Amino acid sequence: MNSTESTDVLVVGSGFGGAIAAYHLAAGGAQVTVLERGPWLSSEDFEHDFLLGSSYTRAFDFVVGDGMSILGGNCVGGGSVVYFAALPRAPRFTFERHGSIGRRMWPAAISRDTLDPWYDRVAEAIPAHTQDWDEVTYAGGLWAAACDHAGRTANPVPNGIDNDKCTNCNWMMAGCRFDAKRSLTSNYLPAALAHGAQIRPLHEVQRIERTDDGGYRVHYTLVDNEDYHVHRDGGAIDAKLVVLAAGAGATPVILQRSEPDLGTMPHAVGRYFSGNGERLNTAVVNEDRVRDVLGLERGNGLAYEANQIGKGPCVANWDRVDGSLPEYSRYSLEQLYFPPGLGTILAQVPGADAPSWFGVDKKEMLRRWRSWLIIFSMIEDDNEGVFGPPPPTGNATRISQQMLGHGPLRYHPTANTRRAWAESDADVKNILERDGLATVAPWTNDLVGAYTVHPLASCRIGDDPATSALDDRHELRGHPGIFVTDGSAVPGALTVNPAMTIAALAERSVPAIVRAAQERGVDVSYGAPSPDGATSARRATQSLAATVAR
Repeated sequence: MNSTESTDVLVVGSGFGGAIAAYHLAAGGAQVTVLERGPWLSSEDFEHDFLLGSSYTRAFDFVVGDGMSILGGNCVGGGSVVYFAALPRAPRFTFERHGSIGRRMWPAAISRDTLDPWYDRVAEAIPAHTQDWDEVTYAGGLWAAACDHAGRTANPVPNGIDNDKCTNCNWMMAGCRFDAKRSLTSNYLPAALAHGAQIRPLHEVQRIERTDDGGYRVHYTLVDNEDYHVHRDGGAIDAKLVVLAAGAGATPVILQRSEPDLGTMPHAVGRYFSGNGERLNTAVVNEDRVRDVLGLERGNGLAYEANQIGKGPCVANWDRVDGSLPEYSRYSLEQLYFPPGLGTILAQVPGADAPSWFGVDKKEMLRRWRSWLIIFSMIEDDNEGVFGPPPPTGNATRISQQMLGHGPLRYHPTANTRRAWAESDADVKNILERDGLATVAPWTNDLVGAYTVHPLASCRIGDDPATSALDDRHELRGHPGIFVTDGSAVPGALTVNPAMTIAALAERSVPAIVRAAQERGVDVSYGAPSPDGATSARRATQSLAATVAR
């Protein structure tokens, strides 16, 4: 039976953009309801396997598009539950990028200097720990040693991991059952609950319409806990203000589906999508050469075998994260562990003339997968992604019971993007194939196109209404009272992992959201401390908050 209820603020999604907005609005006195498409999983639910129906498939959403596939979180806490917890800040030059539009993409009000205080606010709630070299895993140490051998630098990656709790099991992508990863379920979300916010899992938002009083009605369906094909009639919730944070692969789809009810969407809704320029290379390591050339070995064999290789990304090469270089020639190279399954399919045999799905050479490569090192490149792409007409429901047409769907995204890389990928691929080979340390090949794009775990920019902020869906306060152009705070608001690729930047932008957006809520009659204030009660970073943003809320 359909039903309609009401709330002050309706938040769609519980990842970085949704959780941060929900906490501050609830702490400020607003009635807040959060609708999350995925299940609510706790630490004991996270299973150490890759079986269908386990936490691994329940907590992910893998959407195959035309030329681009997106892997994202699908659970309470969103991507923070399944990410590798890498938390670098975006380099200064990122905010000056021109990209495909030929002029500065970012709003004039936002630079690295003006965003740093908001980064600091996030760091109070999600401390970013930069590992010492004696904490780095064998895989990270191997990459660092190879970089040094090639005359390059290496840097431990800041991460949101509590080392006192971490067991180095490296099942981070299936959720942390030891509560070592500082996901949003350990900070912003419990703080939001403590202030009265409601979080409702397995609620998939389908569309939004206006109400006669100037507010919004959000329509949702209920998703079965086991078979995501199965939807039951849900209902609708009336809200004075809506915060969309369903992710860059879903937020624009909701808005496109809502256009008949809401009216014309800004041109940039569902355009300028960026996969954060991501690409993966597999290096098949020659353990003998690593021992002889770098002086490293695995000892009893467990340090680098299967999942016994520690955390996710531990070490990055940032030599090309350099603002003096031309745009599209800047990128980071980050060591990580990617679990078997999709990775073993897409990983290619070095030196093969064509995509190597099977055969003797692929079988031998798979036999040696315990000696693989995965290098993750993040280049500057051209924001070439465009979303076609939305499916009847959801962000994709569901193919399997869980996880897998086919979506409306089209992504055809430009010459700039292809050249940047080729340059980063060559750099990985130059570092790791030196003196026979390894053989290297990029993952194929032939099966699922390019792929990203960090989708961005499909409803981006900006100063130009022709190329941005949101103003610099994150409000949807032409639709007052609708704000977007997830990765879709980030204007373009960052050359580093984007979680910290998405979170900082979400923190920055809150004063404007609070002001808009007040103007719509919501009794809410701004000024809550960090979820852990800290206030030092708040003092640094007090003067900035008034400007953002103008």
